[in-house]
Amino acid sequence: MEDAQLKAILEALIFVSGSPLSLERMKEIVGAVNKKDLQRLLDEMVEEYRKGERGFSLVEVAEGFQFRTRTEHAEWVRKLMKIKTSTLSQPALETLAIIAYRQPVVRGDIEKVRGVDSGGVLRTLLEKKLVKIIGKKDVPGKPLVYGTSKRFLEVFGLKDLSQLPTLKDLDSLGPASMEGVLPLEEEEEKRKAPEAIEPQAQESQEAKIDESAPEAAEGPC
Repeated sequence: MEDAQLKAILEALIFVSGSPLSLERMKEIVGAVNKKDLQRLLDEMVEEYRKGERGFSLVEVAEGFQFRTRTEHAEWVRKLMKIKTSTLSQPALETLAIIAYRQPVVRGDIEKVRGVDSGGVLRTLLEKKLVKIIGKKDVPGKPLVYGTSKRFLEVFGLKDLSQLPTLKDLDSLGPASMEGVLPLEEEEEKRKAPEAIEPQAQESQEAKIDESAPEAAEGPC
């Protein structure tokens, strides 16, 4: 079969799939083509769509391939689809980060890191299908074990967990800015001063999650 014909078939399969289509699944459907050749063709297609001036691209995400509209066109896509968005609170983001980097992890381990009860936050993440229950730990009490889901990879645009930022990546951002942070002694002196101090508006620390993203199959929740 010619490469051009195979690319057209793969393009059609990815187009109609409601979630990222894995290389293994494409191999099952296409048949007499080895994975190495399929991967080569898909890599070529990714590059072709990247270079083309199209409104969408082919990306490798969540252990599969998916067509996605380009981020620079998001404003117009939202107007058409009237996409509803929800938010993740700071506690939810913290809990999600702990699960992502330390999975498989139990609730007790999460709460040791955060120092507060995380039951409600875990329930929210399960409802949003960003995390899943992957089993029970073989210790007294049989606590539930949590891990991230394929939807987590889709939402954050990751091919797999190996693409999570490393400590080295975070260090490359530079030291945290201390601008506007007062030493405790200076802050105490300002509190005693007679003049009023205007509080600064705090920036929202919530991350928007597009609920229209396709959901991947999850484990039991």
